[in-house]
Amino acid sequence: MAKFEIVAAIRRDPPEPARGSDMVWVPGGTFRMGSDKHYPEEAPVHRVHVDGFWIDRTPVTNRVFKEFVRTTGHTTFAEITPDPKDYPGALPHMLYAGSLVFTPPAHPVDLRNWGQWWAFLNGANWRHPYGWESDIHGLDDHPVVHIAFTDALAFAKWAGKDLPTEAEWEFSARGGLDGVEFAWGDEFMPDGKSMANTWHGEFPHQRLASDGYDRTSPVGAFPPNGYGLYDMIGNVWEWTTDSYSPKHQADAAKACCIPENPRGGREQESYDPSQPNIKIPRKVIKGGSHLCAPSYCRRYRPAARHAQAIDTSTSHLGFRCAVRERRD
Repeated sequence: MAKFEIVAAIRRDPPEPARGSDMVWVPGGTFRMGSDKHYPEEAPVHRVHVDGFWIDRTPVTNRVFKEFVRTTGHTTFAEITPDPKDYPGALPHMLYAGSLVFTPPAHPVDLRNWGQWWAFLNGANWRHPYGWESDIHGLDDHPVVHIAFTDALAFAKWAGKDLPTEAEWEFSARGGLDGVEFAWGDEFMPDGKSMANTWHGEFPHQRLASDGYDRTSPVGAFPPNGYGLYDMIGNVWEWTTDSYSPKHQADAAKACCIPENPRGGREQESYDPSQPNIKIPRKVIKGGSHLCAPSYCRRYRPAARHAQAIDTSTSHLGFRCAVRERRD
């Protein structure tokens, strides 16, 4: 099979990023996006062009998000009691402010039922990542979690940035490598070394934490990719602007075109087919998290993608921002 191609449009003087930002310039180029060898939603492999852009060196941390909230007074989606009109059929006692928290069982369970290890906890949010009794003391340099799509957008606007498209995110995660499976090469753990914060052990009941971390890790704890970006794989999932579709919509023969809207999302919104009465748009999230395991979820790869409802936050979902070159 032919190697994937990444053709970078290198420029010597990239534009300045947002003031005071720790961002990395990613030169634009054309690459083969997706994978035909893994989950069906990653197919087909297709050629995509992206222009050069800046992207955050790391996911947004608790420290930075705390400053955003202090400055703006922003209340995250997980801290707001749901409106019954948005959830027809839901019982009133089930509508309370909270978020999904990974709660590992004590024994092996049916991996087809994610309810065995996820619980919607009252009071769980970015300040209390594992419920009311938890806090973020000592976690300033960890990625902020329990972030809904609207929260990520609000932060990006405050910072003078945007969220990356799926194509921008994947291009960044590949780090300039040509046709490899992971962001660092073709071996998951080269020479036995952990390259990202992922699950070690039998999911979801046995976490060996052989990489040194039981849940999230400080940003930058693992090696950067070829562009100098940290935590593009593992640690926390990250939002993109693209609406989810079950497969890529691009034709591999159309090498000139970008299937995604470069300013954010596809034209048609995606909804959860299992809940036809509740029309909550879904976006693409990328990168996998510390819960991705060889025995369950092999989405710790640049091509991997997943659907996430914009009203849903979890204990393993965060984001990073991008800045595109202005065209006057």
